[in-house]
Amino acid sequence: MAAREIDTGTEQLLCTVRDGVALITLNRPEARNALSDDLSPALRRMIKERGEDPDVGALLLTGAGTAFCAGGDVKGMGKGSRKAQMSDEERIADLKVRQRDLTGALFGLRKPTIAALPGPAAGAGLAIAMACDIRIAAQSAFVSAGYARVGMSGDYGIAWLLTHLVGTSRAREMMFTADRVEADRCERIGLFNRVVPDELLQEEAFALAARLAAGPQIALRNMKDNLDDALTQDYLTSLDGEAPRLVETSRTADHQEAVNAFIEKRKPVFTGR
Repeated sequence: MAAREIDTGTEQLLCTVRDGVALITLNRPEARNALSDDLSPALRRMIKERGEDPDVGALLLTGAGTAFCAGGDVKGMGKGSRKAQMSDEERIADLKVRQRDLTGALFGLRKPTIAALPGPAAGAGLAIAMACDIRIAAQSAFVSAGYARVGMSGDYGIAWLLTHLVGTSRAREMMFTADRVEADRCERIGLFNRVVPDELLQEEAFALAARLAAGPQIALRNMKDNLDDALTQDYLTSLDGEAPRLVETSRTADHQEAVNAFIEKRKPVFTGR
């Protein structure tokens, strides 16, 4: 299938759909892909639109240049910023919406999502990476919670995401110190799924995204529901929740195709039905 270029409305965000994968690239390499008033709304829109796109089976997020995302633009946090002119109540309401429409929407997407980190992810950038299902990083990548360095407490769900990924003790250490954590340690503590040589990152990340995009989409969607339930429900409740989803997927054309392919000793071709 030919690649389809998507108009994001800004040069700060690129999007291409190919082989069922929406490749979304944060494109502010001169600012280590820090979020901005142009980039952030475009990213929210792409997450929503590609999540609803029937031609997209998986999302792959990455950053241009040698960084994933440095988080918020610190230079824009001064007294002259738009936020500084808002009341506390207005800022709280605004932030709640922006968080839900970015990391909240990304976490809630019912399609597989992958973050490919060519370099550092900090603050909100780290939260974006953690809101994805899988993280693949270049050997030179590293992360930092970052907020303590600018005297802020954290946003975009970073505390919840860190706690669930690496445990409460490591999450607290990372939040309180804002220390740099190298790729190898990130892999050891479960923050990264895989670390690869820098020059292989994009190739390997896209290959995995394409593999998931070609998978049984109804089954993958129900798997994500099961996995999300496992974060908040007790075992027996989760057990009961699996039953109707298994029955639903057992009735799909993809399940029958998988059975036929197994019998015929061939690779299944899933259609998302």
